[in-house]
Amino acid sequence: MSELTLIIGNKNYSSWSLRPWIFMKTAGIEFTEKRIALDTDQTKAQLEPYFSNHKVPVLLDKNRIIWDSLAILEYIAEKYPDCHGWPADPQARAVARSVSAEIHSSFFELREDLPMNCRKKFTGFSPSSAALKDIDRIKAVWKYCRERFSQKGPWLFGAFCIADAMFAPVVFRFDTYGVLLNGFEKEYTQSMLSLPHMVQWKEAARQEKEILEFAEIKL
Repeated sequence: MSELTLIIGNKNYSSWSLRPWIFMKTAGIEFTEKRIALDTDQTKAQLEPYFSNHKVPVLLDKNRIIWDSLAILEYIAEKYPDCHGWPADPQARAVARSVSAEIHSSFFELREDLPMNCRKKFTGFSPSSAALKDIDRIKAVWKYCRERFSQKGPWLFGAFCIADAMFAPVVFRFDTYGVLLNGFEKEYTQSMLSLPHMVQWKEAARQEKEILEFAEIKL
């Protein structure tokens, strides 16, 4: 059994859980997955032992508890330096950290208007003007990274890294809500959706039975 346990929420809805999960899977890091369904009568009690403010994801490493998706990814990058969590080039690494922090702390309108929902596929969905500003900023970030740092691969900085994992839920959102994509952003989204572990996550999400009404958009 792996020494690491990653506690996640519903795969259909938990964008924060996806981030460390997809990076660790893609990097070939072994871990035990523990799923706790969100927004149930038992959720709070089940998460109480981890001091995570009853939130997922949580990483357990023997007697260590690490919560928050970006903190977990930083911990993994430090523990497994050969997995290249961040780009080796200092300039690329600085930008990768910057865009990862930005997606971690910003884009509130996008989160509100386009909640992650892997089971749904919308046509004719119209985001609010505020959400469209978030979408345009994300497209600009992807273009900026790819034009400057991705000459050696299809990802934002060439090789798959933490920054790609941080944007993985956005890719699912764009796909679910039919966001219009062109050029760099379309190619990048297609590459992400084709990742075997992204396919695996989406299929598992479709098999889940729970429905969180606050995350369900109805046209």
